[in-house]
Amino acid sequence: MQFGIFTVGDVTIDPTNGRTPSEAERIKALVRIALKAEEIGLDVFATGEHHNPPFVPSSPTTMLGYVAARTERLILSTSTTLITTNDPVKIAEDFAMLQHLADGRVDLMMGRGNIGPVYPWFGQDIRQGIPLAIENYHLLHRLWREDVVDWEGKFRTPLQSFTSTPRPLDGVPPFVWHGSIRSPEIAEQAAYYGDGFFHNNIFWPQEHTQRMVELYRRRFEHYGHGSADQAIVGLGGQVFMRKNSQDAVREFRPYFDHAPVYGGGPSLEEFTEQTPLTVGSPQEVIDRTLGFREYVGDYQRQLFLMDHAGLPLKTVLEQLDLLGDEVVPVLRKEFESMRPAHVPDAPTHASLLAAKEAKKAKAAK
Repeated sequence: MQFGIFTVGDVTIDPTNGRTPSEAERIKALVRIALKAEEIGLDVFATGEHHNPPFVPSSPTTMLGYVAARTERLILSTSTTLITTNDPVKIAEDFAMLQHLADGRVDLMMGRGNIGPVYPWFGQDIRQGIPLAIENYHLLHRLWREDVVDWEGKFRTPLQSFTSTPRPLDGVPPFVWHGSIRSPEIAEQAAYYGDGFFHNNIFWPQEHTQRMVELYRRRFEHYGHGSADQAIVGLGGQVFMRKNSQDAVREFRPYFDHAPVYGGGPSLEEFTEQTPLTVGSPQEVIDRTLGFREYVGDYQRQLFLMDHAGLPLKTVLEQLDLLGDEVVPVLRKEFESMRPAHVPDAPTHASLLAAKEAKKAKAAK
């Protein structure tokens, strides 16, 4: 099972001192957090994509390419690549280039995003969000698997005898996760292609997450990719830890109360009861995270959101130390002990390449 962190890259005022970091500080902080993820033994660092304040990650492959040059083992991913407002040709080229630079340590998560105005900024209509996601990914899927593509669709100009360059490393496209909070059409799309499905598992109650994952699993089996429990599932999570839970709640409360995504809504206690947000001790985080398996089954990737709401970099790095020292080692052991042998690991470039070569060898016999 893979463990990692994901970020939305928000630039938010620290409510405890009134200070807002500059964009430059926040960008450098994201890099520092990614390097820390490798240092403490995590598997994945994933960045969001946004094109509006107060967010800074407008060019994920630029940042991930920089991180790739400074890491050796970390899988570089996205917590959203906007399949609706990006050109599929540019996605194909950018991530194949990153694949080569990172020696295959790359995958990505497709999503529609949650900022409505981004659609007209890039010449699209938000009312076409689902059809855009379906058509654009169909083209991207072909661009990575066919050397020459002829294409005509509804949302972009036709392609004639087009070859996307560079070609995917070793002829193996990056693995794709389809991220969705509430759209069954995206779960269906992930199942159709045999790709992964990622639910961010932050703002919604477990019953909703369970329904979305169960839909994806049923349809994955329907399309013949394996049994439902072999479908590739990823979850998000949101935590804040201190050695004892009282200190964690006291320290996190002002960030929760003043963060734009929380302010004016349920109390911290109500939100932690109704959603997977966990504010407490490392053991409480372990227990809550292990409980995810009870409603989604055995899954392959767990990402934590840890650097949002104005938390200073020093605090985030302290959180990561707790995650790497006290939480993830226990979760690895416990999840592995419960997982049946037939449930696969999360795909990597190495495993996808091995599967491709085995299929080729079998066909040659």
